[in-house]
Amino acid sequence: MIYLDYAATTPISSTALHVYTEVATNFFGNTESLHDVGDGALNILSESRRQLANYVNGHQDGIYFTGGGSESNHLAITSIVRAHSSKGKHLITTMTEHASVLNTFQLLEGEGFRITKLPVDSQGKVSVKDLEDTIESETIFVSIGHANSEIGTLQPLEEIGRLLKERNILFHSDCVQTFGKIPIDVKKLQLDSISVSAHKVYGPKGVGACYLSPNLSWKPNISGSVHEKGFRPGTLNVPGIAAFVTAVGELIENIEANAEKFVGLREHFLKAMSNDAKFKVEGHRSNHLPSILGIRTHGIEGQYAMLEMNRKGFAISTGSACSAGKQMPSKTMLSMGLNEDEARELIRISFGTSTSKKDIEGAANALNDILNSV
Repeated sequence: MIYLDYAATTPISSTALHVYTEVATNFFGNTESLHDVGDGALNILSESRRQLANYVNGHQDGIYFTGGGSESNHLAITSIVRAHSSKGKHLITTMTEHASVLNTFQLLEGEGFRITKLPVDSQGKVSVKDLEDTIESETIFVSIGHANSEIGTLQPLEEIGRLLKERNILFHSDCVQTFGKIPIDVKKLQLDSISVSAHKVYGPKGVGACYLSPNLSWKPNISGSVHEKGFRPGTLNVPGIAAFVTAVGELIENIEANAEKFVGLREHFLKAMSNDAKFKVEGHRSNHLPSILGIRTHGIEGQYAMLEMNRKGFAISTGSACSAGKQMPSKTMLSMGLNEDEARELIRISFGTSTSKKDIEGAANALNDILNSV
């Protein structure tokens, strides 16, 4: 099976796995314990926090480790918004956010906050002008994801950050898809908070992190918690955290070479596609993650194309959730103005560091066969 679903999850790197095993075996102490075994684990945790902060040009006091990207989104958004609720009740996000973000906003709506969901254009990009027009005196918080997970479109975070800083509005971004793939500088982008995840960067599952500016006030979700300054309860997964930081460090060290490789693989795949009339690449033409290809197969439901690709030995995704055997229309495609039938035509092919041109050629040939057979 040729794996081409790296935007969903990645295999743990051999180096990260080695680090996990070493730390789990030799530094298994609880970081809150006062004996030497606990100190050993605490030292590794502190160094991991320092390194991760360095990767986003933040301060180590702003790093909080979590159980993954979804939990990071939920904790960051709720802890910040609830702490600033006295200043206003209006929040802004987009229609194309990850479910963990949209579900958290739905929860906050039930608590009395008003939510505005910004539309996107035909390439999946948010308009900064639309955002500016939506801001009101009660607006306290905006959450806009760095890259769309279905089509790879990048949002103009630097421009958005500049606008929100001028208005004294807090800014969060779900950076799970972009972390380790393109540079993230929280100061340059003027981000108050971001969420990242280990299993998207060749680290272990069940580990993630938030960055919250040390100058930012926040409210614990569960009062009385000890770990992570009360941000998240429970004993920390120190082996997983060390493996996470190791894995993303490897990616960032090769970030330019990987980006160049993904651009080449993307171009190679599209050149190998023979029937332009039966497929369309969705997403922004220039501002996108090159490792994600969102493709609409005209007249073919994405779930059928995905299953046929699987039968031919290629693991891809539909780019949206399936329920009871029926593919749900992609919320991204719907937000871009497509109807439900068109939104069900989306498939996603995503590349990883081990993806080869031979893999891409095989996938293109398989997809060509599927498109030509219908």
